[in-house]
Amino acid sequence: MIKGFVFDMDGVLLDTESVCDRTWKLAAKDFGVDDKDAMRTISLCRGTNKKTSREIILREIGPDFDVDAFMKTTSDYFKKIEAEEGISTKPYAKECLAYLKGKGYRLALASSTRQVVVERELKTACLYDFFETLVCGDMVANSKPDPEIYATAVRNLNLLPEECVAVEDSPNGLKSGKGAGLVSVMVPDRVGPNEETEKITDYLFDSLKGIIDNF
Repeated sequence: MIKGFVFDMDGVLLDTESVCDRTWKLAAKDFGVDDKDAMRTISLCRGTNKKTSREIILREIGPDFDVDAFMKTTSDYFKKIEAEEGISTKPYAKECLAYLKGKGYRLALASSTRQVVVERELKTACLYDFFETLVCGDMVANSKPDPEIYATAVRNLNLLPEECVAVEDSPNGLKSGKGAGLVSVMVPDRVGPNEETEKITDYLFDSLKGIIDNF
């Protein structure tokens, strides 16, 4: 019996991934990185924390690459876009959370993003108060795809993993949720389902409305 839902934030509730793509393209141009290399690398980084992303960038672009300056540049571009344009919510985000809350489901967030950013962005989007607990990237030792972040969220809800659903958009997130023993829902954003993700996805929906219609 499902009692709780644990949501990823980026690409699931907030349209931050499209902004990240823009910032990486801008920074790639500044640093002389090929556009295709930048987009390939960011796809591998989706769902991971800053530490893991840093390791991926060095591996994919080169060990001598100035990764710290690059990541600061992408962050600066992101802050500029956020300040000037805001961050949009994904379709049905608020409706889905309100529906689940109304049905009595327990809600948690498991995001690889830093806590200060998660709280700011959720509050700006008026989504913060839906969640009983937030587990963020700087609150755990191991990033997605490690299951630690989902295991922690479930433990904070005082529920069993099999009583909870992990809602994700990325392969790294799906591996994390499934590895922790949760039922998995994929709502694709920038990365579509493939043979690997299909094996660990229990439900595949085009949007969060699929959760409203099926739970």
